[in-house]
Amino acid sequence: MFRRLTDQLLVSPQIDLDDLAEAARLGVRHIINNRPEGESDDQTPGPVIEQAARAAGMTYIAIPVTHAGFSQEQVDAMVETLGAADGAILAYCRSGTRSTLLWALAQASKGMSAGELAPAAAAAGYDISPIRPLIDMLSGKTD
Repeated sequence: MFRRLTDQLLVSPQIDLDDLAEAARLGVRHIINNRPEGESDDQTPGPVIEQAARAAGMTYIAIPVTHAGFSQEQVDAMVETLGAADGAILAYCRSGTRSTLLWALAQASKGMSAGELAPAAAAAGYDISPIRPLIDMLSGKTD
């Protein structure tokens, strides 16, 4: 269920309380929720995940991304969160795609190109090509 993007970052479809135990077993210390509240009736609410994560000694941050797209504030929040983390991170949304795309945009804003980011995303089963123009713009690189 968890897919590795980097040594530090795992991404996942929607998690529930049972998944937090597995995340803890894998050494996850930080949870990033990229899913907006109320997106579907079957999702575990963010506040429920937050309470359980904090009880397990993990930090929790919500950076919700809707299907409307990404904002600079979301990218900046992801950069800050990834940079401040002192251990493994699990980011989740409905399928893991928005978490992966936001990670790619955060890395692009730090100068990584789409060519550098695409292999990690693909190895985890995700395609960053839909946001390639944004990655090129943020990184200042085309390859």
